[in-house]
Amino acid sequence: MASIILASSSPYRADLLRRLQIDFTAIAPDIDETRRPEEAPEGYVRRLAREKAAAIAAQHPEAVVIGSDQCSECQGEILGKPGTVERAIDQLLNASGQRVTLTTAVAVHDPASGHIEVDAVATEVHFRRLARSAVERYVHSDQPLDCAGAFRAEGLGISLFESIRTDDPNALIGLPLIALNRLLGRIGIIRP
Repeated sequence: MASIILASSSPYRADLLRRLQIDFTAIAPDIDETRRPEEAPEGYVRRLAREKAAAIAAQHPEAVVIGSDQCSECQGEILGKPGTVERAIDQLLNASGQRVTLTTAVAVHDPASGHIEVDAVATEVHFRRLARSAVERYVHSDQPLDCAGAFRAEGLGISLFESIRTDDPNALIGLPLIALNRLLGRIGIIRP
C-alpha cells in the first residue's frame, strides 16, 4: 500500500485520522488560504482542501495525500480564524443565539491516477444565548484564536452550543471521517 500523508499540522485532524487505524505522516502544506472574492463557503473549503492535497502530492507523488479545510458562516458572513482575543470574543458574541454553518471539505490524492477527489460536509450548530462574561471566560480558557468561528468543539467550546446537526460529527472538529472513508474506499483503502 502507498504511504499516506495528512496535509495538515492540526493535532485534532491527526487524532481523528488515527481513529481509522491508518499509519500516516503529517506534513503542513504551504498554501495561500486567502478567500477569493465572491467565493462561496463550500467552494472555498473544497478549493483549499484540494490545494493542500496537491501541494503535498507535488512533493510526494507516490503517496495518498489527504487534505482538509473548514470555514464557518454566520448570518451570511464567513468567520475566519480570529487571531486575537478581541476578535474571538466579537465572533462568539455575534454567534450568540444564532445558527452557524460549518462546511468541512476533505480531498484525497490517488497516486495511481494522479487525480484528487473532494467531498464536503455541512454541520449546523445552534449557539445558545451567551453572556459576554461567559464568552470571555471561554476564550481565555480554550484560546480558540486559530479556529474558524472562534471555538473548539473538541474542547470546552461544546458548552457553547444548544444543538448540532450533521451527517458526520467528525466534520465539526475538522476531518469528516465518513466522507474520507468513502473517498479512500474508491482508491482501494478499505477500513476496516
